[in-house]
Amino acid sequence: MSSLSSSDIQLISAFSKACSGSIIQMVANAKSGHPGGSLSNLDFFSVLYTQIISKTGEELVVSNGHISPAVYAVLAEMGYIDKNDVIENLRTFGSVFEGHVNRHVSGINIGTGPLGAGVSMAAGVAVAKQKDFKNKKNATDENDFLEMVFATIGDGEAQEGQVYETFLFAAQEKLNNFCVYVDFNRVQLTASLEETMKINIPAIGKACGWNVVEIDGHNYEEIFAALQNASEQQEKPTLIVGKTIMGHGVEFMEKDGRELKASWHGKAPSLEDVKKAMETELKLTTEEIEILENFRKNNIEWTPEKPFFAENLAPLTLSSGTPIVYEVDDLTDCRSAYGKALLNLAEENSEILALSADLQGSVMTKFVAQERPEQHIEVGIAEQNLVSVSGGLSLNGYIPFCSTFAAFMGSRAKDQARLNDINRCNVKMVATHAGLSAGPDGPTHQAIDDSGSFLGMFNTHICEPADPNHCDRIIRYVGTHYGNFYVRMGRHKIETLTKENGEIFFDADYKYEYGKCDILRKSHSDEKIVIVASGGTVREALEAWKKCDEVQQKNVEIVITSSIKKFDETLISSLKNAKKIITCEDHNPLSGLASAIKNVCIEHKIYPETFEVCAVTHYQLSGNDRELYAAGGIDAESIFKKI
Repeated sequence: MSSLSSSDIQLISAFSKACSGSIIQMVANAKSGHPGGSLSNLDFFSVLYTQIISKTGEELVVSNGHISPAVYAVLAEMGYIDKNDVIENLRTFGSVFEGHVNRHVSGINIGTGPLGAGVSMAAGVAVAKQKDFKNKKNATDENDFLEMVFATIGDGEAQEGQVYETFLFAAQEKLNNFCVYVDFNRVQLTASLEETMKINIPAIGKACGWNVVEIDGHNYEEIFAALQNASEQQEKPTLIVGKTIMGHGVEFMEKDGRELKASWHGKAPSLEDVKKAMETELKLTTEEIEILENFRKNNIEWTPEKPFFAENLAPLTLSSGTPIVYEVDDLTDCRSAYGKALLNLAEENSEILALSADLQGSVMTKFVAQERPEQHIEVGIAEQNLVSVSGGLSLNGYIPFCSTFAAFMGSRAKDQARLNDINRCNVKMVATHAGLSAGPDGPTHQAIDDSGSFLGMFNTHICEPADPNHCDRIIRYVGTHYGNFYVRMGRHKIETLTKENGEIFFDADYKYEYGKCDILRKSHSDEKIVIVASGGTVREALEAWKKCDEVQQKNVEIVITSSIKKFDETLISSLKNAKKIITCEDHNPLSGLASAIKNVCIEHKIYPETFEVCAVTHYQLSGNDRELYAAGGIDAESIFKKI
């Protein structure tokens, strides 16, 4: 095990000192920010960047994203970003240097902010690096090495349940290339750790099966030794708990940190105090300036690439496989069609991964788990970790399909999905048991508000298949186009939709595009009633249409929508010619199809005589799908009555 030389220590000391000055200057200029935690983390960053990242480019994810001043200061001292720019423009309008770390800044691959989510995403990155290493090793690439993934969290952040989910997952996956550093300064936003919420972080790490190292977080030799210890682990992830002082290195802040006061957690210093500090303890000597200049000129072997954001819905260079066609007499559920399409995609593309939260047999990722176990990841009952790990995987070249019940995806993991949305990830969230279709599980599992959770996200697309063939094509599209997707589907079996002549509607030649709408039954009447239906209610609308046909009522048209966020000209043209409109959905009308179609009508100046809604307006109890659809007013008989 190597140790730091005297010149290494001189470099780290000068580096940390220079960054401390940048931190307090930028926060003072911004009149806001988080200097205390930035300064207590800084010595760890200084060792990590000068001794490791500068040479290898291994990834760091800062889960405690509010310490952005420290991150920006380090990146500036490395020469990766402009120091004057960040000192002058932290938190200012139009600047990339936001209050929390973000992907618009060179050297930051994952933006964070909501505590607990970043460390989970970092675990996903570690999984990706392990898979990369294994693939290259199998290809006999002797020059490759297993890349470490580093993450930082605050001590108070460890109170978040998602951190515990990550600890369990990383140990289960034996992520020996994963190292998490805890800034144990014992101060939270409100008060000390002791006063706010006591937590024994080392004990939790050990209980979860991690290699735990406790150090003085301001001792360079101890930090470096702990990092080396982490790199030598064979099966365990490493948790470094660094005992630090909030505001370390700046005397007027550090004295409060020693007393465990939260004074400088989120408070900006005055320009006068900063000026004094810059002229005294933070003033760089000529020798220190020369050391830093020499380091930047001669010792930095790695530089980050410029930020890049893939275009939403851009085609990916993947095989979409061979569509599976479900025949007219086949009776199956969309979730099975999803699982089989996913398996085909995984067989065709090694980048495709399936993730489940202890629901393989319910969400049908079991097909991948059984046939391609190396492409299946089990996270246990931890939906938040499920979605965040998927985010980390997606930003490292993999295409994760993560699945759980719709009731959990749209509620428990919404925060994590939102962070993936901000990061412009490529996560495919596929949720089953949506709506009243969940049946006997009761209202806690009958998701009737899940689509609304993703409606306001700018980089997440919503899809819902109408039958197994439709589902197969949607999944293949989702897997081969960039972007976050939320695909919801019911639990119950659905008959294959057919054309009027009895042929399969979504046949082998059908091509899905995001937002595509399809006319299932056409009417040429001047008194046309247009039924706009999605998901499981399409079958109900078709049965209602048949009832109309029996009584010679030929003025009903059915349009299938595949999304509530995007609609094509097929729908618009149909609505423009409608005298009456009925929307049908296995979801609530407030944040689902009904409200979306109303917006479309307003946008396109479409004013029907009547606008009726068949949607779930009350929580239901247990029952089978037929009983619940009738009770909820979304079955064929209810739609026929509306007509």
